[in-house]
Amino acid sequence: MKTIYQWLSEYGESHQNATNKAVHSICVPLIFFSIVGFFYSVKLPFFNVLGVEGNLAMLMLTFTTFYYFVLSKSLSIGMFVFSLICLLLCLAIESSGIAPLWQFCSTIFIFAWIGQFWGHKVEGRKPSFFKDLQFLMIGPAWLLSFIYQRFGITF
Repeated sequence: MKTIYQWLSEYGESHQNATNKAVHSICVPLIFFSIVGFFYSVKLPFFNVLGVEGNLAMLMLTFTTFYYFVLSKSLSIGMFVFSLICLLLCLAIESSGIAPLWQFCSTIFIFAWIGQFWGHKVEGRKPSFFKDLQFLMIGPAWLLSFIYQRFGITF
């Protein structure tokens, strides 16, 4: 299994252009959030978490956090916090009645992927996940690694 440093380095190879990096800093978190929202929309009535009806996102994020933990204990903490924020946003959107959560997330998902592909067109390189689907999980950690570096947190 590759180390987190190998994953981040390989992911970074196709993300050198400043415009593509900027696009990714917006679109990757939005895609992550929208996927959480899709899974949040699938209710699991057989369990309840702190008064909130269980959903597939809670289950999926448990496994996702474990995946990040295996790669990097400190990055898994940041991804866990971001995952909790996503869950809280899903709860707020669902409770607000603005629109069904899945529709709200579908719009974000589509526009964020358009942004991603445009960023890669500017970069002149195809997205990393065309090589290995695991890069879909590395993108959020890659962005978080820059925040960690700025604050001197090792991963």
